[in-house]
Amino acid sequence: MWKFFVYSFIGAFIFFVPITIEEKSSIMLDHIVSFIQLHTSSILPYYALLIIAAGAIYPFISGVWKRSIVNLIFSLFKVLGLFVGIMLVFNFGPAWLFDPSMGPFLFDKLVVPVGLLVPIGAVFLALLVGYGLLEFIGVLTQTIMRPIWKTPGRSAIDAVASFVGSYSIGLLITNRIYKEGKYSAKEAAIIATGFSTVSATFMVIVAKTLGLMEMWNMYFWLTLIVTFAVTAITVRIWPLSKMKDEYYKGSTPQPEIKISGNLFTAAWDEAKETVASSPRLLDNIWMNMKDGLQMAMAILPSILSIGLLGLVLAEYTPVFDWIGYIFYPFTALLQLPEPMLVAKASALSIAEMFLPALLVTESVLIVKFVIAVVSVSAIIFFSALVPCIVSTEIPISIPKLIIIWIERVILTLIIVTPLAFILL
Repeated sequence: MWKFFVYSFIGAFIFFVPITIEEKSSIMLDHIVSFIQLHTSSILPYYALLIIAAGAIYPFISGVWKRSIVNLIFSLFKVLGLFVGIMLVFNFGPAWLFDPSMGPFLFDKLVVPVGLLVPIGAVFLALLVGYGLLEFIGVLTQTIMRPIWKTPGRSAIDAVASFVGSYSIGLLITNRIYKEGKYSAKEAAIIATGFSTVSATFMVIVAKTLGLMEMWNMYFWLTLIVTFAVTAITVRIWPLSKMKDEYYKGSTPQPEIKISGNLFTAAWDEAKETVASSPRLLDNIWMNMKDGLQMAMAILPSILSIGLLGLVLAEYTPVFDWIGYIFYPFTALLQLPEPMLVAKASALSIAEMFLPALLVTESVLIVKFVIAVVSVSAIIFFSALVPCIVSTEIPISIPKLIIIWIERVILTLIIVTPLAFILL
């Protein structure tokens, strides 16, 4: 059982323990990625372009593009992403693409960090989820997770990995466990759309942009509570409530067994069983790293195509003003200042999670606070998370993802606005 303690401790330390290095407080995974970015900045654009090229070519080599219309569309978007990447790296193309809030923003703030974070995170993920910790925590949290969120206890680690680490890491865990038969399709969809939030480090960027760092603790914990409260409601309404509890085709279903008796003893037994059947460390790391590289290949070209499309639509067309009318009745009824601005900012969260913050930087404190929470709690956005979900095996369609996004934004506005009025 030394593997359970040593490997799980290293994995948990890398993902969950914030430490301060050179006046920057963050988790070790973020420090590792930042260190690599700092010391290899000249070659990183070419590394990212290589991953993008592999991701654009892969659907056509593997035949994935032929499976459905959605796969074909995303495959073509990936090719478009490759062209955008080539233009950005070799510095040619239309002037609007090189606007700091367009191509450079997507490439520097999303493509490069995600391109490093997912494969490196996958290596340490092998330690975190491969040696019994997942099962141990799963049994202990079973009594909370199932009644509130209708997911197994083991999904608690997904929720924490997403909030502290990254949605891409959370989805990597979810997809892996779903393919192993430990989540049903419904459970995997709930976790992917309800727990796969952006990381705490992203929340720091939002808080800094909107001048909320002075109330960081209140912002962080309130966002955490609101996000998971919204998830508890969305699992009980369509479309998530009507999804089937089917297991991944070809997997051996391993539904969580309801524990009776001593919880701690049961958790320990479950962990022992996992450690006994765990693969060799190097095999496990290699398997996870391969998963991580494949996910990076799926995400990066889509960020540069779909994310760029969202930014262009937000900047040059009234599309998001129109979408904002879905939320305007709620922002007006909740008596928020500048209700149309809040509605449009909320609508922008479907394109890219950072956009809503940019729209309300000059607004009053309560608007900034509400939008800061909405941008995290909405969860679903097209520049990265939707391509990420589509690249997994989780069977949830894009129209359903859009409906879940609308539900999440409305519920977040309803829950957070009264709290903001009371607390600010």
